[in-house]
Amino acid sequence: MGDPFLNYFALFLLFFVVVVMFYGIIAIHDVPYMIAKSRQHPHQDAIHAAGWVSLFTLHVLWPFLWIWAMTYRPDRGWGFSSGLAGGQPALVSNEIEELQRRITELEDKIGTGRG
Repeated sequence: MGDPFLNYFALFLLFFVVVVMFYGIIAIHDVPYMIAKSRQHPHQDAIHAAGWVSLFTLHVLWPFLWIWAMTYRPDRGWGFSSGLAGGQPALVSNEIEELQRRITELEDKIGTGRG
């Protein structure tokens, strides 16, 4: 029958690998939630729940959850805008007024230079 020590060692190794893989998969499925939590994502609870659903659907949703968690940052929101945050429209309005004033000055200079 062979050496009983090797049989028990192989059995222990098999159980160890199964347990490590089981906990590894559970730890990996939680990565999007941890990203969302660190970024103070407004949908972190939904990402966590969808992570568990993804665990039971063989991680089909996992890449989308990772993208969803990565798209939000507290300093710039969702990142789809041109970098304008909540308090900056007034600043942009001031810049537009300044540019319009400069254009008017340049047009006046060009108009007086010709005439």
